[in-house]
Amino acid sequence: MISNQAKKQIDVWVAKYPAGNQSSAVMEALKIVQAENDNSLSADTIQAVADYLEMPGIAAAEVATFYENYNHQPVGKHTIRICHNISCMLNGADDLIAYLEKKTGVKTGKVSQDGLLNVKKVECLGACVGAPMLQIGEQYYENLTEQKIDKILADLKAGAQ
Repeated sequence: MISNQAKKQIDVWVAKYPAGNQSSAVMEALKIVQAENDNSLSADTIQAVADYLEMPGIAAAEVATFYENYNHQPVGKHTIRICHNISCMLNGADDLIAYLEKKTGVKTGKVSQDGLLNVKKVECLGACVGAPMLQIGEQYYENLTEQKIDKILADLKAGAQ
C-alpha cells in the first residue's frame, strides 16, 4: 500500500523527530501517500500510514479528516481551492465561487467530466490580506475578480493541452 519510494520519503521526515515520536511525521506521511494514490486517501491508505508510523489508526484518521489539504474522494488534475472564510467572504468570495462554478461547469466538491479540475471551498488559506483568493497546487492567486479567474482558467486550459 505504501511504496518503497514513499517509505524513504517518510523516513526523512521521521528522522526529524526524537526516537519514538515517529507519529509526529503523520502530516507529511499522509501527503506523500496521497500523492502516490491519485491525490486521494482511502481508509486503507490512512491505516497503512498509521501502521507504518506505529500509531493508532484513529489518530491518523483524525489528522486526515481535520485538515482540508487531504482528499477523500477522487479529484481532478488541478484542484482549485477557493477560500470562503470571513475575509474572503466579506470581499465577495461567495459571488466568485458562483462565478467559478458557472464558468467551469463544475460544482463545488465535484470533478470536471474531463478530469482536469475540481473546485473545493476551504475555510482558510492564510492569505487574508489578499482576499478573496484561491490556490491551485502551490500557487496562490489573490485579490480575485471575475477577470482574474478568467485568466487563471485560460492559463490552466492552455497548460493542459
